[in-house]
Amino acid sequence: MKKIVFLLFALCGFAFGADEQVANEMLKAYSVIAAGVGLGLAALGGAIGMGHASSATILGTARNPGLGGKLMTTMFISLAMIEAQVIYALVIALIVLFSNPYL
Repeated sequence: MKKIVFLLFALCGFAFGADEQVANEMLKAYSVIAAGVGLGLAALGGAIGMGHASSATILGTARNPGLGGKLMTTMFISLAMIEAQVIYALVIALIVLFSNPYL
C-alpha cells in the first residue's frame, strides 16, 4: 500500500511540472482512475454490508420463524440505506468524471 501511495505522489509531481495542456490531460486520467477505485470500494463495502444484513436476517428467521416478516421488513429498509450510499458514491464519481471541479 505504501508503494502505491508513493507512486501516486511521484506521478503527481510529473503532473504539476508539465505544461498546462498535459497537466489537464493527466488530471483527467487520474480522475478516471480515482472514480473507478472509489466506486469499486463503495460497491465492495455495500456488498459486504448487504451480505451481513442478509445473513443476520436469515439467522434470526431460523431462530424465530414467527418474526420473519418483521425481520424481512427491517432488512429491506437497511438494504435500501446501504444501496443509497453506493448510489451517492456513483454520483460523486460521475461529477468527478464529467464536470471535473479541479480543471
